[in-house]
Amino acid sequence: MITGILGVLGLLTAWFSVEFAKDLSKNKASLEGETSFAASSAIGFTTNFFDTLGIGSFAPTTALLKGFKQIQDRVIPGTLNVSCTIPVVAEAFIFITVIEVEPITLIGMLAAATIGAWLGAGIVSNLPEKKIQMGMAIALFVTAFLMFSGMMGWMPGGGDAIGLTGIKLIVAVAANFILGALMTLGIGMYAPCMALVYFLGMSPTVAFPIMMGSCAFLMPVASVKFVREGSYNRKASLAISVFGLVGVFIAAYIVKALPLDILRWLVIAVILYTSMTMFKSVGKSAAAAKNN
Repeated sequence: MITGILGVLGLLTAWFSVEFAKDLSKNKASLEGETSFAASSAIGFTTNFFDTLGIGSFAPTTALLKGFKQIQDRVIPGTLNVSCTIPVVAEAFIFITVIEVEPITLIGMLAAATIGAWLGAGIVSNLPEKKIQMGMAIALFVTAFLMFSGMMGWMPGGGDAIGLTGIKLIVAVAANFILGALMTLGIGMYAPCMALVYFLGMSPTVAFPIMMGSCAFLMPVASVKFVREGSYNRKASLAISVFGLVGVFIAAYIVKALPLDILRWLVIAVILYTSMTMFKSVGKSAAAAKNN
């Protein structure tokens, strides 16, 4: 069963990789001038390194890309999905292989997240910049709150189940569908998916293959839509993909674990700051539109 799951994931990733490579080749003469390949590479390595250890990469990557003025706000959701696809697929292969989850639970939640992402990406890729800024601002604030809740011990502590049945399974599948759709807006899935797993009484370790597998299955599907729409930053995505993959393997096979509490507090502060700057950008856009 696990071999079949990973086989399907491999096919989805190959499909995405072909689409990504074709688009890069087609547009290689017009890559974004405002983007530094070196800076994006460093960002990708750092955020995907800590992503493998359970921090999550979307919110920190957003904060760093925006803080270092690497990309335009309009293409942030697409860039996050496209650039992190291959690193997250690598994480999924690692964790699905070593941590046991009941197949029905795992397959149901992975499929729901993938379908949600396919529907969500088609909408998000065509949204105007102001709506994306507002969505990202809210998403970052919610992510920071969920991380803060975890640090304060407000989230349920989980149980020891490795699978779900009945109404709990239905809730898990429905919730993962929603999380998959929201992820295309740039809302990282790790914190809310971990909260969902804990709430339903599953083992905390099971959160890793579920949340990483969900992201890995939905991201190639969503990212193909972003690539076809051209709604992403090509240079940043290439840099983050390559060096993010390096970060994943170093974290998984060399470092394996770090005392991350101080880093989590720092990430929460950075995410909140970035959320506030996004809200500020929305205000500026509204004021400019009013004056025009």
